[in-house]
Amino acid sequence: MSPPADLQTITLPSGKQIQVHTHLFINNEFVPGTSGKTFETINPTNGKPIIAVQEATEADVDKAVAVATECFEKVWKKVAAAERGKLIFKLADLIERDAESLAILEALDNGKSYKIALEGDIVDSVGCYRYFAGWADKIHGKTIETTNDKLCYTRHEPVGVVGAIIPWNYPIMMSAWKLAPALACGNCIVLKTSEYTPLSALKFAELVKEAGFPPGVVNILSGYGSPTGAYLASHPGVSKLAFTGSTLTGRKILESSAKSNLKKIQLELGGKSANIVCADADLDEAVKWTTAGIFNNHGQSCNAGSRIYVHESLAHEFIERFKKEALAIKVGDPFHEETFQGPQISQVQFDKILGYIESGKKEGARVVTGGARWGTVGYFVQPTVFADCKDEMKIMQEEIFGPVVSIATFKTVEEAIERANGTSYGLAGGVFTKDLSTAIRVSNELKAGTVWVNCFDLFDQQSGFGKELGEYALHEYTQVKSVKIKIDP
Repeated sequence: MSPPADLQTITLPSGKQIQVHTHLFINNEFVPGTSGKTFETINPTNGKPIIAVQEATEADVDKAVAVATECFEKVWKKVAAAERGKLIFKLADLIERDAESLAILEALDNGKSYKIALEGDIVDSVGCYRYFAGWADKIHGKTIETTNDKLCYTRHEPVGVVGAIIPWNYPIMMSAWKLAPALACGNCIVLKTSEYTPLSALKFAELVKEAGFPPGVVNILSGYGSPTGAYLASHPGVSKLAFTGSTLTGRKILESSAKSNLKKIQLELGGKSANIVCADADLDEAVKWTTAGIFNNHGQSCNAGSRIYVHESLAHEFIERFKKEALAIKVGDPFHEETFQGPQISQVQFDKILGYIESGKKEGARVVTGGARWGTVGYFVQPTVFADCKDEMKIMQEEIFGPVVSIATFKTVEEAIERANGTSYGLAGGVFTKDLSTAIRVSNELKAGTVWVNCFDLFDQQSGFGKELGEYALHEYTQVKSVKIKIDP
C-alpha cells in the first residue's frame, strides 16, 4: 500500500529523516483543505521553509465543528467516564513512545532546544494527560439537602464542543493543557495550531487515531489567526473557547463571544511578571531561579520573570552573578547537545525584540550584557540584561517575549510590592526571602494569579480568565446542572 499523499518527508541537517502529515485532521482522517491553499512553516534557525501544510478556511472550521457536534451527541457523551480515561492513558503512552519524533518537530518548527523539548515539554505533556486521565471517572456533583419531600442533586456535564487556539511557544504542551482536561470531562475538540508551529500537532493527530478515539472527538486545523482562529472563536456551534496568546487577541475573542453565542471563554494572556529579591534572600538560589525564569524558552513564555526588583544592598553582587549566568548560556543550533537558547520564532518577533532593546538603551537603561543579535543567520538574540531601570521605561511596562530582563533596585518591601503591581498584567510573580512572614505577605499582596516563593516557573498555571492544570481546570470544561425531584408521600 502506498503512503498517503499528504505524508511528507523532512530531512534534518544531520541527514535524519522524519515524516509528517500536512493535511487537516478532521473526523480521524487527514483531509485537504476546502480551498487547497497551503502555507509554509519556517525554520527559525535560518529563515528557510521547512514544509507547506494545508490552510484551514471558514468552511473547514464549519466541517470540523459539525463532525465534533455529531460525535458528541451520538457517541462521545455516551462513552463511560472510565473508558474515556483509558483512551487518554493510551494517548499518553503513545506520546511517550514517540517522544523523539515529537521533540524533533518541536525543535525544528519552534527553534527550542531538542533536549529541552524531549526532557521537558514532552515529559510534562505526558504527565498532564495521565493526570487528567485519572480524573475522568471522578467528576461528580453533590446531593443537596432541601426538604423531606424533594431530592436535589447536581451533575457536572461536559459543555459540548470546545474550540482551542494554542500559541507557538509551547505547541505540544499547550495542546495538552487544553485537550487533556477537555477530553477527561467528555467534550469534543476543534483545535487550531499556530501558523508558525503546526508540525508537532499534526504528528500528535496520528496518535489520537491510533489510541482509538472515536472519529470527531479531536479535530486539528492548521491556519492563521484570521480568518481561521477568529471564525472558530465566533462560531455558534462552539460552546467553549480556550485560548492562549496575546492580550489584544484575547480582547477580540471576548468581543466575538458577546456578539455570537456568549460561549464560555478561557483566556491565558500576556504577562510582565516581577521577581522580588529581598535583602535576606539566598543569593545563589535567587540568581539561579531568576535566570531560568527569564531565559527559559528564549524568554518566550507568558509568565517569564522579565522584571527583577532586587534590594539595593544586594544589587551589585546580584547583577554581577546574573551577568555571569547570562554569559554562560549556550546559544545556537537547537539540535546541539549543549544548546539552551535557540532562535526566536520569527522575523517579526526578532525585530520586535531588537526594537525593545533599542528602546531600553534610548531611555537610559544600562546594558549589562547582550543587547544585539547573535550571529548573522536566523532569528537569534543575545541574552540581554538591563540594569538601572525605571518603572516608566517601555522595557519595564510592556511584554517583550524574548530573552531580555530589566533589573531595578528597591529600599523597602512595601516599595517593591507597589512597584511590582504597577503594570496592567497580573499573570505571575515571585519572591525570594528566608523570612516566612515576608514570603506570605508578598505572596498575598502581589496582584498575580500564581506566585512562586524561592523558585520560579514551576507549573500550577492560572489564566486571564479561568484556570489551567489541576482540579480547578475541570470546572472550565464542565457545566453544572441542578436536578430537583419531588418525592411522592
